[in-house]
Amino acid sequence: MNARQLLAEALELPPEQRAALAGELIQSLDEHVDDDAEAAWSEELRRRLERLDSGLAKTVPWSVARRRIQAAARGAPHA
Repeated sequence: MNARQLLAEALELPPEQRAALAGELIQSLDEHVDDDAEAAWSEELRRRLERLDSGLAKTVPWSVARRRIQAAARGAPHA
């Protein structure tokens, strides 16, 4: 099986499985894991989840976030 065939099969997976596969592939590119960076990200994730769970974090719909991300990529201010 070549890469094109593998990709075609992977694209047939449900979104959650595609995301997990993509994460694993990206992670496989790291030759060295910085334990301090991993610990810092774990702490940041814990902090963000606590803010979400407590209702302190302000969330926006994906459509708004996507527009903001695209605007930032173009160098435009977001609304």
